[in-house]
Amino acid sequence: MLTELRLENYAVIDNLVVEFGPGLNLLTGETGAGKSILIDALALLLGEKASTEVIRSGAERAVIAAVFEAEGKAEKALEKILDANGLDESDDGSLILRREIASGGKGRVFVNNQPATVSVLKLLAPHLAIIHAQNESILSFDGPARLELLDAFAGSEIESVSAAYAAWKEIRTRIEELERGEQDKLRLVDLWTFQKREIEEARLQSGEDERLEAEKRVLANAEKIYSAAMNAFDLLYEGNGSTATSLRGAQKQVEELARYEPKFQDALAALESARISVEDVGATLRDYAGGIQASPEHLAQVEDRLALLDRLKRKYGPTLDEVIQFGADVSRKLAEVENKDEILRQLQGELAEAANEYLKAARTLSKKRADAARKLEKLVEAEINDLAMKSTFRIQKTTSEEEREWTASGIDQVVYMISTNPGEPMRQLEHIASGGELSRVMLALKACVEGGKEVKTPTPSTSLRAALSLQKTRQGWGTQKTLVFDEIDTGIGGRAAEAVGKKLKSLARSNQVLCVTHLPQIATFGDQHFVIEKKEHGGRTRTSIRPVTGEERTEEVARMLSGAKLTETSRKHAEQMIKANA
Repeated sequence: MLTELRLENYAVIDNLVVEFGPGLNLLTGETGAGKSILIDALALLLGEKASTEVIRSGAERAVIAAVFEAEGKAEKALEKILDANGLDESDDGSLILRREIASGGKGRVFVNNQPATVSVLKLLAPHLAIIHAQNESILSFDGPARLELLDAFAGSEIESVSAAYAAWKEIRTRIEELERGEQDKLRLVDLWTFQKREIEEARLQSGEDERLEAEKRVLANAEKIYSAAMNAFDLLYEGNGSTATSLRGAQKQVEELARYEPKFQDALAALESARISVEDVGATLRDYAGGIQASPEHLAQVEDRLALLDRLKRKYGPTLDEVIQFGADVSRKLAEVENKDEILRQLQGELAEAANEYLKAARTLSKKRADAARKLEKLVEAEINDLAMKSTFRIQKTTSEEEREWTASGIDQVVYMISTNPGEPMRQLEHIASGGELSRVMLALKACVEGGKEVKTPTPSTSLRAALSLQKTRQGWGTQKTLVFDEIDTGIGGRAAEAVGKKLKSLARSNQVLCVTHLPQIATFGDQHFVIEKKEHGGRTRTSIRPVTGEERTEEVARMLSGAKLTETSRKHAEQMIKANA
C-alpha cells in the first residue's frame, strides 16, 4: 500500500507531500490542475523512463519519493528482491523509494536510502503498484500480454515450461550447428582448430595473471622494496638503537623493579612478548629482502607472459577462466564434428526426449489455462454487466503443438472477444470503438484479475462475485497492491459512471485504489478525497494537493456537478450523493 508520496521541483510542483490511506483514494480538480502529474511521478518510481523536462524551471534536480507498506506474499517477494540486490530492509518494515532526476541528465535511485538502479525499481514495481491509464493497457495488449493476464488469474507457474523450452532449444541449436553446410563446417573447423591450438600452447593456469601482476610489481620495484625491507629490519633488530635493543634494555630495568615490586611482573611479561614479536618481524623482513632478486631478464619474461595473457583475454574472454572455458568449448565442438554421426544420433534422441518433456509441461499449463478461461469469462461478463452494459464476453484459446509455434510461455494463444450490444457479432477487445465501453471492460478485467487469482467454480448457492471475494480472503491478498486508475472513466457518464464508482469501491475493499476522475458520480464513493489545485503565487504557477472532508468535500462534488459557479441546488445534490454512496 502506498502511504506517502513526496515531490520536489517536479513539473509545476515545488514541494508537495500527500498521505494516502487504504481503500478508494480519489483525486479530483480542474482540468489542467496537474492530477495526472502525480500518477506520472509515481510511474517514475516504478521504473519508467525519466526525462529532464520534468524538472521545475530554475531547479537543478527533481526528487520523487514514496513510502510503501507490504504484507503477506508481496512482503516476502520484496524481501527476496532486496536480498538478491544487496539491499537492506528498513527498520520498520516499510519500503522507501527515492528517485532524483538531475538537469545534467544523470539521475540517482535509492531504495531504503541505499543506492540502487532503475532495474531494481522495475523488479519491485509488480509487487507494489499497477497503473492503468485510459487505453494504455489496450495499446500494449498484444499476445503475450493477454496470456500474462490469464496466467495471473489462473496463478499459473510457467517456469517449468520455460525451462523445458530452453533445454529443447539448446539441443536443437547444437544439432543445427552440426548440420551446417560442408563449406561452413570446414571453415569453422579451421577456425576452431586454430583457437584450440593457440589456447593449448599458452598452457594457461587459473589465477596465473593475478599472480604474475603481483610478481611484476615486485620485480619492477625491487630496489625500493629491498631498501624498505632492510631499513625496517635495521630499525627493528640490528641497527644502533634498534627497537629490539631498546626493548631488551627496558626489560633489564623492569626486571630490577620487579625484584622489589611484584606488580611489575605483568609489565615484564608484556615487554618479553613485544621483544619476541619485533624480532620475529625483523627476521621475516630480512628473509624477504634476501629473496628479492632485481632481474631485468625475469621482469621482461613476466611482462611478455602478461602481454600474451592479455591478448588471449581480449580475443576469448574478459577473464583467464573464461579463456580456459572457451578452449574447452572449442575442443568439444571439434570432437562433435569428428564424431558427427554418432553425436547426431545421440542428440536426436535427447531432442525427442526434451520435446516430450516440453509438451508434457505445456499441455498441463494449457489445460489449466482452459479451465481458468472458462471461469474468468463468466466472472468478467458478470462484472461488465454490472457496469451498465449488456455484453457477452468470451476468451478464445487456440493451441498448436507444431514446433514452429512453441514458445517459452507454452503452446497457447488467447484472444479476448466481446459483443457490447445484444445481436452484435463478437469482436476482439482491442477493436472496441467506444472509449467508455473500453474503460469499463478493462476495469472489469482488472477487478477480476487484480482482485484475486483463479476462483473455484461457484456452486448454485454461491454467486460469482461471492466466490471471487471468498478467494481473495483465502489467499490473503488484502492491500498487497496499489491499483492506480488515471481517468479510466473517460467517455462515460450517468448510470454507467455510478456503476464504475461502485466497482471501484468494491475493488478497493481488498486493494488500495487511487483514481483520477472528473466525474462526480465516482467522486462520491471515495474513502479519501484529495483536491488538486493550480494557483499563481509570486509570479509562478504552483500545484498543491489537500484532503477534503465534510463541507469542503460537498463543495468539490458540487463544483464537479455544476462547474465553476456553485448553486444551492448543486450543493444539495452533492450532499445527497455523498450520503447515498458512503
